[in-house]
Order: sequence, then C-alpha cells, then structure tokens
Amino acid sequence: MTISSLGRVGFMDKAKRLLRMSNPWHLLATGFGSGLSSVMPGTMGSLAAIPFWLLLIKLPWQLYLLLVMLSICIGVYLCHQTAKDLQVHDHGSIVWDEFIGMWITLMGLPVNNWQWVIAGLVIFRILDTGKPWPIRWFDRNVQGGLGIMIDDIVAGVFSAGTIYLISH
Repeated sequence: MTISSLGRVGFMDKAKRLLRMSNPWHLLATGFGSGLSSVMPGTMGSLAAIPFWLLLIKLPWQLYLLLVMLSICIGVYLCHQTAKDLQVHDHGSIVWDEFIGMWITLMGLPVNNWQWVIAGLVIFRILDTGKPWPIRWFDRNVQGGLGIMIDDIVAGVFSAGTIYLISH
C-alpha cells in the first residue's frame, strides 16, 4: 500500500500499530510512550524529557555531557531501527530526538528554575518546529537515525545559545 492509497492519517495510524512497547528500542524511541500522544507528540516528548533532566543535573557536568553524548549514539541506532520497523522516516511518535534536544537546551540555563526551563522549552519547540536554516538543511539532507536526531541536536545547541544570549 502507498501513502496515497491509504491517506496520510491512515498510513500514520498503520505505522503506529507496528510499535511494540515491549521492544526496548520502541519504548525509548517513543520517549517512554510520550510520543504516542495524539496531540503534539513532539511537545509531549519535550515535556517528558524534563523529569529525566532533573536527574541529570544532579550529576557533575562532565558526566551529564558524557551521558548526553552516549544518548545521542544510542539514539541514532534506536531511531533508525524504530523508523525502519514503522516503515516511516521520522514518524511523529519518535521523540527520543526531542529528549536529546531538550537536554542540550537545558544545559544553557543560567539558573535551574522553572521560568528558565519553560523558556528553554518554548525556544526549543519554536526552533524544532519552525526549522530555520541550518536546522532545516539537516532535516532535509541527512537520512536514517542520524537524520532523525541531528536537526534536534542543532535546535538544542541553538536554543542553549539563545538562552545564554538572553541571560547575558
């Protein structure tokens, strides 16, 4: 079946039915199920990343950075594998990339308070959904698991930089 014969919504629903939460790659790729939201799954994934960030900030910054880099490496594989299983590149339910983007964004906070966390969330979501250059270039030109991850990594770096500039 093709996308046109099923219609976009039917195709995406069919893909979602291929997810298995018992599969650890699918569980992680969907942000522990947060990406299964029928309303704004990317935003739900970004919000779901915050409790994990609260654990990460208790670590020394070197270990935080190491865990983010390890999560990127794992994410490339699990996003690629999940997209392959769903037969859709960067299906909306895949939100591990939003987790990484948020963790990178929140590295730029001048202080860890809820006002800055909300600012980080809003800035990240604007950049991730709006995809200004060069985020759009990465989104369109890099394929596979890295392609799913890289635009959110770049959006996270730009978001952290924006927060830094606003705070100074």
